[in-house]
Amino acid sequence: FALWMFGMELENVWGSKKFLTYYVVCGIGAGVANLLLAPLFSEVGPTIGASGAIYGVLLAFGMLFPDRLIFLYFFVPVKAKYFVALYMIIEFVTVGLGGTDGVAHFAHLGGAFVGFAYLMMERYNLSIFPSREHREPAKNKWTSTPTRPIDYENVTDAKVYDIREHSPKTPTAATQKEIDDILDKISHGGYQSLSDDEKKKLFEASKKLN
Repeated sequence: FALWMFGMELENVWGSKKFLTYYVVCGIGAGVANLLLAPLFSEVGPTIGASGAIYGVLLAFGMLFPDRLIFLYFFVPVKAKYFVALYMIIEFVTVGLGGTDGVAHFAHLGGAFVGFAYLMMERYNLSIFPSREHREPAKNKWTSTPTRPIDYENVTDAKVYDIREHSPKTPTAATQKEIDDILDKISHGGYQSLSDDEKKKLFEASKKLN
């Protein structure tokens, strides 16, 4: 339920690929924390579930939407930042008291910590998973939406290219294969890579479709 309620919002902002990467990284961080840190404080039994990754999702939601209202127990409105902080405090207190309730609290904290580290690295373009979006010059605080300023000095009027003025007067009918080859050529080299004859054939074919 938490994955659906909070993860859906994150996936809408980030996209599926980035959300899946974040979710998996938080899950791995939760597992490592439970394996390496938890035995130092208490006995650790078999761990089942993905709640560590869910805590990473919860933390990300609180950072992206801090003022979003969440109705605790469907009745009490709480801002997301306080809701997340409350859950983190409960985990810290439980760990500090040496809780033996059979819940992997270190996994929860590990997932949240790794999620926080991931988001901070993203914010300062230090991600360990570089991609094209990280090479953009500027972005919003937490999302991947570019905020590049518009350079109005380089804006020029578009040139109109009338293919009827640069083509033979008598067009030749294009076969479906020729049209497919022309479309493939556009996908690889752009419209300007076409010859005048190919542009004319594409134009005539589009008129037939319309």
